[in-house]
Amino acid sequence: MRTEASPMKITFKLYATLSDYLPAGQRHNAVELDVEPATTIADLVERFHLPARLVHLVLVNGVYVAPEQRMARTLAPGDALAIWPPVAGG
Repeated sequence: MRTEASPMKITFKLYATLSDYLPAGQRHNAVELDVEPATTIADLVERFHLPARLVHLVLVNGVYVAPEQRMARTLAPGDALAIWPPVAGG
């Protein structure tokens, strides 16, 4: 008999202009989400309709995730996923 895995909580953080893609009414750049255990970084990028060209720097728990790993990298309970767009400075 197969049992359904219960959702797990993660923290999803979007920085700079990407924070506009968080649900309406968020006061900060982060939201706590319930996600399924097999959720990948790419799943959340799609769920929040983030333009691929703006998903530049991706960290899970402060550790860089390379672009080629983002499709398959699953999240674990309590993870913090942070995404930054490309930024220019002077």
